[in-house]
Amino acid sequence: LPLSVMSSSAADQTLLRQMLGQLLGGREDPEGFFAMCVSVLGHRETRSRFPSFIQPLCASHGSLHAQLTSIYLRYFSKSEDDELGMALALSLVENTNPQSAQRSDEISAPPLGSESRSRGKEPENKAKDRAMMNVEESLKTQEKVSRSKKRRQRRKGVVQQIVGLPGSPSAAAPVLLWIRRDLRLCDNPALIGCLELGAPVIPVFIWSPEEEEGPGPTVAVGGACKFWLHQALSCFCASLEYIGSHLIFLNATGKANELRASLHVLKDLIMETGARTVLANSLYEPWLKERDDEVLSALQTEGVECRMFPSYCLREPYSVSTRGVGLRGIGSVSHFMSCCRQNPGAAVGVPLDPPASLPTPSSWPQGVPLDTLGLARMPRRKDGSVIDWAANIRTSWDFSEDGAHSRLEAFLHDGVYRYEKESGRADAPNTSCLSPYLHFGQLSPRWLLWDAKGACCRPPKFQRKLAWRDLAYWQLTLFPDLPWESLRPPYKALRWSSDGGRLKAWQRGKTGFPLVDAAMRQLWLTGWMNNYMRHVVASFLIAYLHLPWQEGYRWFQDTLLDADVAIDAMMWQNGGMCGLDHWNFVMHPVDSAMTCDPCGTFVRKWCPELTDLPDELIHKPWTCPASMLRRAGVLIGQTYPERIVTDLEEQRSQSLRDVALVRRQFPQFVDKRSGCDLVPLPPRLVSEALGGTREDVSGDFLLPVITRMEFKHQQDDPDADSASNPYNAVLKGYRSRKRDETIAFLNERDFMTSVMFEGTQRKERLEKDQCRLEGLPPPPPSASRGRARRTPHAKDQFSIVPGGAVTSLK
Repeated sequence: LPLSVMSSSAADQTLLRQMLGQLLGGREDPEGFFAMCVSVLGHRETRSRFPSFIQPLCASHGSLHAQLTSIYLRYFSKSEDDELGMALALSLVENTNPQSAQRSDEISAPPLGSESRSRGKEPENKAKDRAMMNVEESLKTQEKVSRSKKRRQRRKGVVQQIVGLPGSPSAAAPVLLWIRRDLRLCDNPALIGCLELGAPVIPVFIWSPEEEEGPGPTVAVGGACKFWLHQALSCFCASLEYIGSHLIFLNATGKANELRASLHVLKDLIMETGARTVLANSLYEPWLKERDDEVLSALQTEGVECRMFPSYCLREPYSVSTRGVGLRGIGSVSHFMSCCRQNPGAAVGVPLDPPASLPTPSSWPQGVPLDTLGLARMPRRKDGSVIDWAANIRTSWDFSEDGAHSRLEAFLHDGVYRYEKESGRADAPNTSCLSPYLHFGQLSPRWLLWDAKGACCRPPKFQRKLAWRDLAYWQLTLFPDLPWESLRPPYKALRWSSDGGRLKAWQRGKTGFPLVDAAMRQLWLTGWMNNYMRHVVASFLIAYLHLPWQEGYRWFQDTLLDADVAIDAMMWQNGGMCGLDHWNFVMHPVDSAMTCDPCGTFVRKWCPELTDLPDELIHKPWTCPASMLRRAGVLIGQTYPERIVTDLEEQRSQSLRDVALVRRQFPQFVDKRSGCDLVPLPPRLVSEALGGTREDVSGDFLLPVITRMEFKHQQDDPDADSASNPYNAVLKGYRSRKRDETIAFLNERDFMTSVMFEGTQRKERLEKDQCRLEGLPPPPPSASRGRARRTPHAKDQFSIVPGGAVTSLK
């Protein structure tokens, strides 16, 4: 725009350019923009130069140009008294707020008579009233702008409302908004960046499974993830339709011969639409980062401007540095948070509100229907019937952005108060269940952090989960082969089992251990399980079944709705004893139920065949008396599977012996002084720590990393069993002493009562049968029958007759 012809002051030009950008971005209304022009340029200059100033808007934003022209004509068609009243109002406002004082001498100048349409003079008192009203309106406007707005009822933030330009078609060159894992309107930097350009926006989603999968056995997008992506895209498309826009779907499947399928599709789309700008939010998987860099380089070579905005993580993984912190403790979230504090980088910033509308192009490019992408395609049987494996997932989740915010609101109003101490409970909704929404970008981590900080109960443990998420992506950028290659070299030689039957039993929830089976069935039916249960099933697979962690990683990637390559790979490596960090615990498949499912509610929900077993025995049905199993309708091996492992302690001891063996076989990867494992670090990390460049680093740099204490002790005595290890990491579950004593008393009394009554019934049956055979009259009823029982009292919790005894007496 010809700003130079309007003002000779460079400061005025800069200010007007900023105001114009805010107007086109929707953060300033036309009347406020016109008032700023009058304030900066003065009355005469605005009157003579403003039409030529807004003339370029006529082609790209016709409605905005018409609105500004209307304001201009309305302002310069007032009478002299009206102008004097306006000048009086502005002078009073300047006296109220000296910082906003502008050129009052120019503002109060009368208009030229040749262009004014006089309406006749009003009485003097009416002019004064009009001036006072203008003063009040100006003060109210100032107060409204300066007051910070509330994003939620419980949180205040200085957040401006982003209002999009009218959705009228425009012939200007559009902007391509490349949608990936950012299926939201709220806090979407790339979307707001499009608005600031003031051009029509074409949102486009390109499906290229060859690029998404990545190298090796990554399984980046499993079946459950594809189903969620299909539903989320449908919801996001509806959200765009609501604000007057549209999402274009393009299929790059089968274009593997192209150098980059996405680049090929984008080039065709640029030729079709004439777009000269492409905006997107960044992705951090190494293969996707490499793809994005190639696409940006190729398009910029052809004169197309490309920009990537950080929004998927709170802290960009490539910006994290260990300078000033060192490498000691690397792999732990505490070390990562120390690095972020020592090298803060860019500020997190304030979440962005959603746009009210999007400017639309004069014509939309041709896309394909969402169903043709094949994301939610269900398998078919030989007879042609469809296997709808996602039926339960479809009814268990709300896949929309509104569903994400509703779930966040519900958690912050209820579950967050129990999260700190009871997040491990599988039988209660104490977790947020927000991980799928975070993975697909329906909820930004920045929005989540702000809402969590603004809650009445500020949960540090919950906020720490976001740091774990960023840590996982940092590790993935350092070790691109994290999903399939063990980071600790000796552990690649671990002796793993190849029993496919055990693996299949674990996958289908048929191990014979109710807690493990319930968790795996929940995963299969709903695509989700809480973090504590993920530790339980992972420990069982690795420490008790001796199956490789890669098998668990692949199954999770295929069945979890929130399957995230970075997070799953990091956690399975740590659980598989070969990551940068070691889990300092192993979950027992039975005893851990005391923490997560003490009453058996979770097991009864997902293993209904065990519903009638008592609480104290439902997690170990193999210990139930045959009569109790018979009354509950449980047949071990028929209605419920046999245990695939009978001696848990021996299996656990064998796992420790295998670790000690590989550590003895590779002494060069064990630090002799501390006994910790040594891990070769990538050159990027070493150069940062040494303060040099990558060229200065030659050879492998071995760093001692966190190692479980029981591994160090086991190496001194490789043949010892796990029970004799003083650093045994198996968790037995936790309960209060009062609850332990109560349950122990009830268990003992219930068991003794049941056994005694079964013995009495057996004796009576034998006597009756004997009398019937000998033709004698039946024996008299037992003297214990009809005997008064102790009346329970509310204050005496041990006076209540156990449930098993009451059931058997009936």
